[in-house]
Amino acid sequence: MNADYTMLAYSIYLVLTIGLTIWVARTLFKNGRIFLVDIYHGNEPLADSVNQLLVVGFYLINIGYAVFTLQNMGEVDSTVEMMKTLSKSVGAIILILGAMHFFNLFIFFEMRKRAKANLAS
Repeated sequence: MNADYTMLAYSIYLVLTIGLTIWVARTLFKNGRIFLVDIYHGNEPLADSVNQLLVVGFYLINIGYAVFTLQNMGEVDSTVEMMKTLSKSVGAIILILGAMHFFNLFIFFEMRKRAKANLAS
């Protein structure tokens, strides 16, 4: 019976983490574009290209980490243990996604600041 709980926990974990990653990546892609267009002084093809590359990197890092950490979940023997394991594992992914989001914002603002400084020079 514990193999059933373990497989269910792994399946729920993957669906949740991949779904969250896709949602965050799409949000960053959509809302980050305006920063990149500004950074690249209206060069929309370049901004869109960089934006797409950032999203691909975001997917690779976050989905790769989520799949890699499956091994840390271990065996799950009951519904209660499954909920505890999922809350811990999904919570960690949410924290990582939040950190990646703020890291992306930091990079965008730094790039924008440099672009503005170079434009003023």
